[in-house]
Amino acid sequence: MDDLFLRDLGTGPIVSSDRILYTPTAFAKSALLYLQEIGSLRAEQPHTSARKLLASYLFFYVCSGSGELEYEGRRHRLQSGDCVFIDCRKPYAHSTGEDLWSISWIHFSGATMDSIYEKYRERGGRPVFHPEELSPFERLHRELQELADSDDYIRDMRLNRGLNELLVLLMQESWHPGEKADQGLKRQNLTPIRDYLDEHYQEKIVLDALAERFFISKFYLTRVFKEQFGVSITTYLLNKRITKAKQLLRFSDQRLEDIGYQCGLGAPNYFSRVFKQVEGVTPSEFREKW
Repeated sequence: MDDLFLRDLGTGPIVSSDRILYTPTAFAKSALLYLQEIGSLRAEQPHTSARKLLASYLFFYVCSGSGELEYEGRRHRLQSGDCVFIDCRKPYAHSTGEDLWSISWIHFSGATMDSIYEKYRERGGRPVFHPEELSPFERLHRELQELADSDDYIRDMRLNRGLNELLVLLMQESWHPGEKADQGLKRQNLTPIRDYLDEHYQEKIVLDALAERFFISKFYLTRVFKEQFGVSITTYLLNKRITKAKQLLRFSDQRLEDIGYQCGLGAPNYFSRVFKQVEGVTPSEFREKW
């Protein structure tokens, strides 16, 4: 790794940094999460760094000092221990003033990252958050940097595993049930409704009746259920029913006609059509193959 000094026309170093620019294999780019750049820097002077239309996702945390992030039309004040996770295709700028900061960062991407980041924001993930403990992120950053600088012959696979672990941490730390990423509004806990669906999935469930049972607006129910559990009520029910159908197809000798009704998927033709839409095979083909 090289120590890089960014200079400002003779005014001295703006930052001192220790970074790795990483070039993933074609296989990694097509099939894995892959690293683009990783490093740490210490600011030597107040400065601003701005980018846009960069095909990358950026995670960084503030080790010491303070600064600001401008992103999606908002300005976020950053202190030691704060974390940032953003889509760099959108314009962004981060800066540090008199309280010069030190930060550690990871630039990465992958074929599935657009969907993953969309899910992160949908579930309440924020561009800026303060985790209860920073140490898991520090450990991962250290391990990924060591891997990137190694000659491990399967390092792209190991980097993929580490980046997936980073995403798990991000989802956990930034999970705010019932709360929009840009709002602080308190939402009703819909766990009792989910529990009801778990117990009554075999029955015909109509949204209006479900909302009435729990004394809640169906429009509010539809919106907040997806915010809290990451899927719509319709998708949640369908997944529950399909999973139960697969269990019965594999581990029972019940007739297909009976399984459809028992799982809340109704008549054989409808059951077969819906099952194939989800699994890519008919119920009888699934039973035969598995």
